[in-house]
Amino acid sequence: MLNRTFRRSALAVMVAAVATGAQAESFNRIASFSTVKNLPAGSDIREETSAEIIDVSEDGKTLVYSDSPLEGLGIIDISDADEPEAAGFMKLEGEPTSVAFTNEYVLAGVNTSVSYTQPSGFLAAIDLDDKKIEKRCDLGGQPDSVAVSKDGKYVAVAIENERDEDLNDGILPQLPAGFLVIAPLEDGKPDCSDMRRVELTGLAEIGGSDPEPEFVDFNENNEIVVTLQENNHLVIVDAKSGKVVNHFSAGSVDLKMVDLKKDRALTFNKTQENRLREPDAVKWLDNDRFVTANEGDMDGGARGFTIFHKDGRVLFESGAGFEHEVIMAGHYPEKRSGKKGNEPEGLAVGKFGKDTYIFVLSERGGAIGVYRDTGAAPEFMQLLPSGIGPESAVAIPSRNLLISANEKDLIEDKGPRSHVMVYELNGKEATYPQIVSGRNAAGEPIGWGALSGLTADAKDAGKLYAVNDSFYSSQPTIFSIDATQTPAKITSALPVTRDGKPAEKLDLEGIALDGNGGFWLASEVKPKKTVPHAIYHVNAKGEIDRTLNFPEALLKHEKRFGAEGITMVGDNLWIAIQRQWADDPENTVKLVSYNLKTNTWGAVRYPTEAATKGWVGLSEITAHEDDIYIIERDNQIGEDAKIKRLYKVEQSDLKPAPLGSKLPLVKKELVRDFIPDLKAANGYVTDKIEGFTVDASGKGYAVTDNDGVDDSSGETFFFSIGKM
Repeated sequence: MLNRTFRRSALAVMVAAVATGAQAESFNRIASFSTVKNLPAGSDIREETSAEIIDVSEDGKTLVYSDSPLEGLGIIDISDADEPEAAGFMKLEGEPTSVAFTNEYVLAGVNTSVSYTQPSGFLAAIDLDDKKIEKRCDLGGQPDSVAVSKDGKYVAVAIENERDEDLNDGILPQLPAGFLVIAPLEDGKPDCSDMRRVELTGLAEIGGSDPEPEFVDFNENNEIVVTLQENNHLVIVDAKSGKVVNHFSAGSVDLKMVDLKKDRALTFNKTQENRLREPDAVKWLDNDRFVTANEGDMDGGARGFTIFHKDGRVLFESGAGFEHEVIMAGHYPEKRSGKKGNEPEGLAVGKFGKDTYIFVLSERGGAIGVYRDTGAAPEFMQLLPSGIGPESAVAIPSRNLLISANEKDLIEDKGPRSHVMVYELNGKEATYPQIVSGRNAAGEPIGWGALSGLTADAKDAGKLYAVNDSFYSSQPTIFSIDATQTPAKITSALPVTRDGKPAEKLDLEGIALDGNGGFWLASEVKPKKTVPHAIYHVNAKGEIDRTLNFPEALLKHEKRFGAEGITMVGDNLWIAIQRQWADDPENTVKLVSYNLKTNTWGAVRYPTEAATKGWVGLSEITAHEDDIYIIERDNQIGEDAKIKRLYKVEQSDLKPAPLGSKLPLVKKELVRDFIPDLKAANGYVTDKIEGFTVDASGKGYAVTDNDGVDDSSGETFFFSIGKM
């Protein structure tokens, strides 16, 4: 049973006082909590669940989040922030849209609409001790955001009455119109009899007869700021009188150096003029200024955030600046280029010591931008990994914590589940990102992602090269990496070309230096494609000047998963085939060789571990001194991930036999289990550890593939495992 630790107490005040001491340097993720742990007893583990809007008790120890798919509220005990614990689930009679704590209760907006034209819902005051609704108020429409005033006197609810996006292309108006509800609070519960309805029609130039309020927030003067996202409008309402004291257009912004086309390429050389901001979340910074996350909805979306004065002045505009930080951390969602890019949706604001921080949530990029409020242009501090689809966040300055709720549950695609993540301002250096990019000669951010193969310069320690895979099939690229920096830095991007054009439709999974300034690249494709499995040689300019097609003796047994890595041992290229082909015995795969002098093919067999779930295959092969190193992994994530390992095989054991003959089986030796490395980030274990190399000083480096931020957290882990 939960006790009332979430109520106001002397202890909470004392903790807050202690936390106002020395300013720490960075936020770091210290824990993650899967919402699966809060599934009600008897539930199917495969049932969809989600953490959407989240809030925290006044003592900072209890979290409550809305779970729309399960139509209820999840509760998390963070008394020990490093070890969040499931504290139960409460079923509601409808879909919760938002939650907010008072000093005694949790207030939840609950949508009970039967259709877009018959919206309905109620506001519930919930006692967490017995998980019962103590009071409910009919709202007269479909609720969205809920906020409680800082003095605990009022609650505000945005009644969105959202439109049907499939009707008339979603064009406004679609009645009934939305409005704002304000109710006084008595002992933490709303006074339904004194609830006021504030009309918002006739204010916006866009769809003025059909306002759709999205988000609400209070300042200390009990003024409420309301975003009308689809109407591109902002409204200031006095809570006591219920009167609109100001309103103004959210305006537009010109975006520079953005990618506007979904084409499997990262090209940030376009300009978008007069882009409507269409803000979603809004938070006050003080009694005069507030910040908006400009996600967009209809024909807008400014990809960043804006600081407004309540008189309507724009005090700061991020433009494409926030998106550029997302890009350079490898979190840019290319598939959203033709729409709204990284889509900043959620916000949190908190004062930690002397500094006020703004947290901007990139819904599609799976990242949180941390900015320090300076009173003028905010200072970018860092980017945090957030999991898939961060919907909301809450700051807990009294405990130096930040919490994010990530709504995306990919159970149907056997992907990551929804998570709540915990970050701490702990005085340590930022542990993420571990690799970033710089800008090109034109000043544009260097886009990257889906890193697969990795290799190292033979003479220059810390100088590495990587390739991207087929997620960016229109833009195969060789990236130069300076691993002597922290984080490591992608300093340049070399396009791979054929006949002067991008060599499209390649799936580059492996890279090796040729010893003469060029590279050998291994490309994996699906069988019977127009661009088959092959090995390519490129010169120092990235031009393909030689192609080694796989021989028929190999291809007649092919399956989908092909070349996953390549390395050179003397005159031989060695290629790791990811998975078992038709002629391979169970739990074996081929290591294929090609002799550059005799132009002959051969192979050996490599023994893989048996899969406990899914499959096990190879991801990389790299030579160093007398051994070759091989990454062997399963295709599982989170707690199901069991095999993410580095093995080595003695080069003297690589005695290739002709294709079609009986192939010798090599012996392997375990070098490292990567799962502790992947757990060290305090998120969930990602699927694809894809690249490994040893630099000129003998230091080993590994990198993960973030799947192009497509149904992925976007996190890329790049780390050294020390001397080999």
